[in-house]
Amino acid sequence: MAADPASSPPLLCERGAPGRRAYRLPPLDVPQRPVDQLIPAQARRRMPLRLPELSELEVVRHYTTLAHRNWAVDVGFYPLGSCTMKYNPRVNELVASWPGFSRLHPYQREESVQGALEIMDRLERYLCEIAGMEAATLTPAAGAHGEFLGLLLIRAYHRERGEEACRREVIVPDSAHGTNPASAAMAGYRVVVVPSNPRGGVDLAALKRMVGPATAALMLTNPNTLGLFEEEILDIAETVHQAGGLLYYDGANMNAILGIARPGDMGFDVVHLNLHKTFATPHGGGGPGAGAIAVKQALIPYLPAPRLARDPATGRLRFVDPGPRSVGRVKEFHGHFGVLLRAYAYIRMLGAEGLREVAETAVLNANYCQALLKKAGEYEFPYPRFCKHEFVFSARRQKQASGLHAIDLAKRLLDYGFHPPTVAFPLIVEEALMCEPAETETKETLDAFVRSLLDVAREAREEPETVREAPHTLPVSRLDEVRANRHLVLRWQNPGKREDRRLGEAP
Repeated sequence: MAADPASSPPLLCERGAPGRRAYRLPPLDVPQRPVDQLIPAQARRRMPLRLPELSELEVVRHYTTLAHRNWAVDVGFYPLGSCTMKYNPRVNELVASWPGFSRLHPYQREESVQGALEIMDRLERYLCEIAGMEAATLTPAAGAHGEFLGLLLIRAYHRERGEEACRREVIVPDSAHGTNPASAAMAGYRVVVVPSNPRGGVDLAALKRMVGPATAALMLTNPNTLGLFEEEILDIAETVHQAGGLLYYDGANMNAILGIARPGDMGFDVVHLNLHKTFATPHGGGGPGAGAIAVKQALIPYLPAPRLARDPATGRLRFVDPGPRSVGRVKEFHGHFGVLLRAYAYIRMLGAEGLREVAETAVLNANYCQALLKKAGEYEFPYPRFCKHEFVFSARRQKQASGLHAIDLAKRLLDYGFHPPTVAFPLIVEEALMCEPAETETKETLDAFVRSLLDVAREAREEPETVREAPHTLPVSRLDEVRANRHLVLRWQNPGKREDRRLGEAP
């Protein structure tokens, strides 16, 4: 139910003693002013903060212990489907740590940061070439932010044509990422769901019945969220365009087609690219991310402010006002520069041939794992054609036989030393498990992972309770997830007064 108290390290609030110190601030190098001149009385605390007083050793040991309990790409295989958790080369971290980049300030004069602006300008051009688009912006903070911006561009496009009032629908597939309908709703659109056909692609006949004067856009990724290539993508694009709508490309699955196919050539008008996924930087731990947007010519005037441009007189790069048709500023400053640096280093390190090899290897690894699992016959495959970078299989057979769910099998996999695949997604697959091996894993790792999945399936037949109660070997065993969601405890509580409080209740 919870962690074993003997194995659970105390919180920092429960450590320390008065007078212990880990660090002292350097002498003040600016004129000292009384605090009452800096902070109004009503904003000042009446009592000092009750912060723990700790030695450096206590702090280091605490965070080192927590780090050893954490799972990460640097620790082991991380096959989350639709998330592209691949290894981030250390050369990217080296580049991002150079003082010439890491010590920049966003308020510096443009003439003093020409190197950084040059990298941003080149990265925009690289992304346009990779995606088959005409212009790009690096501003969005993450993929979902990029989705929202892309829909704002689409809305501005229709507004200028006098069609904003009638074009109020965004079509999304029934297998879409959850952020797609959420972003469309945030942008003020009504979401319409198009079903999948028996081969796991968009049902073209259904799409043709749905499009019309109300259609603003279709949001799609290719390969789609089932890891399958949209075989009728050109017909899909023509159908949407003939109805007056635009095509939005969710770049979550771009890792499968780098250097092989380009969304722009498929007919897409807007693309967001997850630089924190496709271009190496893992996005675990909450960020930061980078959801760059690239567009076709017709949407360039609506890109957000400011825009990067080169002064023809001096050759220097500077930020300029894009004009009255722009959707305006969508983020303070100009994107997450550290992630942009890593993506730039990754692209330059691999080059065009290397990026293509990334996609080819990712597709090979996914199909290799899928083929081994299919041959063993333990799991169901609802769409059994060749996949791209990821594949979806089902624990429906295990549910029918012993009442186990995909989440139970996933938790048992933790005992075998593997992070589980994505579970319960896409929603159109019952008891779904979604696996993306990525290109950075070895054959030995993939073989061991598949063996573990098959061992878990065998246990589900022979020892279902062992699977139902998993994990057994981790510091934290099976949690009551319903209670954890309904009774949030988001503040430290004195161990001597450990009564449960709900969020918002007074102490």
